Amino acid sequence: MAGLLEVRGLRRRFANLIALDDLSFSVRAGEVVGFLGPNGAGKTTTMRAIFGLTDLDAGEVRWNGASVSAGDRRRFGYMPEERGLYPGMRIGDQLVYIGRLHGMSMDDARRAAASWLERLGLADRVNDKVESLSHGNQQRVQLTAALLHEPELLILDEPLAGLDPTGIDDIGAILVERARAGCCVLFSSHQLDQVEDLCETVIIIDHGRLLETGRVDDLATGGARRLVVRVEGDRDGSWSTGLEGVTVSQVAGGEVRLILDEGVDTDDVLEAARRAGRVTEFVMQRRRLSEVFREALR
Repeated sequence: MAGLLEVRGLRRRFANLIALDDLSFSVRAGEVVGFLGPNGAGKTTTMRAIFGLTDLDAGEVRWNGASVSAGDRRRFGYMPEERGLYPGMRIGDQLVYIGRLHGMSMDDARRAAASWLERLGLADRVNDKVESLSHGNQQRVQLTAALLHEPELLILDEPLAGLDPTGIDDIGAILVERARAGCCVLFSSHQLDQVEDLCETVIIIDHGRLLETGRVDDLATGGARRLVVRVEGDRDGSWSTGLEGVTVSQVAGGEVRLILDEGVDTDDVLEAARRAGRVTEFVMQRRRLSEVFREALR
């Protein structure tokens, strides 16, 4: 399975609200990509545009180098934020119906539904109505509906919302598994710790514009350089005072956190620390994704 999703120059205005403002990005097969932004940033509108569920004023969505067709979308899987299940319909019947809409045979849809429900711990609920399930189990059924036909592109809008840690782990493992099988996976979430654990790449948008995109590891080590230093016997970090291009951001319990300007040689900082005593810690600090996110929104 190979795939490339390209979003090119999307624009969408609702009356006086600009929902998408020349938004472009891409997602490749084998990637789990976090789609991040504050409420109202344009994430859901973008996802709906990929599936042709909202009109665009400009731009296009491409799949494997060509404009997305109706046939392409049958091979996509979508888990909307406003869940699209029929509450009064039996779970098994509903999943088979959705599988048929994606072009599956009746038997294949039944087998796939049974397999996924078994994996997600819902095999004994196949004849229950969706409305009888807890929120977390409804999430599992909605995910099953998106996965039945083994999609080449999987897009999920807030799939982790309201889940307990076990539910988050279960869904996260499935997303990683599908990506390893060659699927393109794009999902939105406000739970940045989970995004950081699951995703290789993130896309950050606000007001419909792209603010930042890149590999999580690259973003974590980019920006201002941060250094954590601990010197035996030092309690106030006074050894670092006066170092050119070095700002002390925090001193606590003998640990000194420094921000280094561009061009500052860490060897010079290490030498200054050694003059003050035995250095027991000297580590460049990674930025957490939450910090990358906040800085992108400034």
